[in-house]
Amino acid sequence: MILDIINKKRLGKELTYQELDLFFNGYLKGEVADYQMSALLMAICINGMSDEETFALTKIFIDSGDVLDFSDLPGIKVDKHSTGGIGDKTTLVIVPIVAACGGTVVKMSGRGLGYTGGTIDKLESIPGYRIDLEEDEIKRQVYNIGLVVTGQTADLVPMDKVIYALRDVTSTVSSIPLIASSIMSKKIACGADKIIIDIKVGNGALIQTKEDAKKLSSLMIRIGEFYNREVRTIISDMNTPLGITIGNSLEVLEAIDVLRGKEKKNDFVNLCIELASNMVSMALRIPYAEAEMKVMESIKNKSAYKKFEEMVEAQGGKIDKIKVSNKVHFVKAPCSGEIKKINALEWGKISLHLGAGKENITDKIDYTVGIKLNKLLGDKVKKGDVLATVYYNKKLPEIKIDNIYKFE
Repeated sequence: MILDIINKKRLGKELTYQELDLFFNGYLKGEVADYQMSALLMAICINGMSDEETFALTKIFIDSGDVLDFSDLPGIKVDKHSTGGIGDKTTLVIVPIVAACGGTVVKMSGRGLGYTGGTIDKLESIPGYRIDLEEDEIKRQVYNIGLVVTGQTADLVPMDKVIYALRDVTSTVSSIPLIASSIMSKKIACGADKIIIDIKVGNGALIQTKEDAKKLSSLMIRIGEFYNREVRTIISDMNTPLGITIGNSLEVLEAIDVLRGKEKKNDFVNLCIELASNMVSMALRIPYAEAEMKVMESIKNKSAYKKFEEMVEAQGGKIDKIKVSNKVHFVKAPCSGEIKKINALEWGKISLHLGAGKENITDKIDYTVGIKLNKLLGDKVKKGDVLATVYYNKKLPEIKIDNIYKFE
């Protein structure tokens, strides 16, 4: 039966709910081997899934564990997800902003898929920060300060955890139905009323083309409608690294600077404002323009940063203990000119080699390594100017500037 299901999907045929349930729950129970699940994931990645298959798989994921009920908490619960990209640390900024504006945010985040750490990996670079809160702790914290960012509870969508880890090491992370089922099952299971999805598109993202981004956007909105959830989507560029840092501790420190109002407007800051404004609009049922004014004010009056401090303190973290490596390498401009291209994928590969992400499930992340971009897209540079600072601990990987930068 297991081989029949693999072969059926290999031939591009539609699987029934019962077939998907048998296979995926069999894997969760240890009755289906890694290599068999890998084969099915690859067949899905190549041949896709129908809406009916995707709705069925989303339900199988949700039903694999607990469904949290936060209806007793005040206000509309808003949530956000990003499909991931190089330097994407938006959650660290927008969650405290939304809470400072009066929204209620219960955010359960995941670990890295691909080249860099995920939100949970970034937060774990804050010494002491707890990412394993139980449901009663989550409710108490949200009731007290209006926000929480934690990992999935042990019994929340356990199916996604095992599939997520296997996708990461089998080159099946870019499948649109697998991405949609993974994201939406977690959002629905964790009790979100309204959801915004940031869909990254470009060479540094899971989604490579705008056409695929639009397909994913439409699919997640349809899943939301199926489960009676309002879903908004934003499609954002990931051909260039987002913001000025890549790497876990470095990205946390950049997020802190944004919340303190120390970062000038750039692609990262602008995206955070857009995402946060949409969430505040949904949470408070107000027009986007009004929500945007509240967002800007929360940064200006430091109430958003105060919320971040409250969250970190509540979850045991010590902001003043964040560390970055003291070994640095300066990448210098080989010529003068204007920066016309910064390849997100190439910087992502280098960050992976540094240890900021995982190549294998068993790899350990080095929170202290990464890259800081000293010059951004559109900047004019002179020969010898420092383009980027690389923080490393183990052997420095080869850095081919011509693969990363284009000058004119």
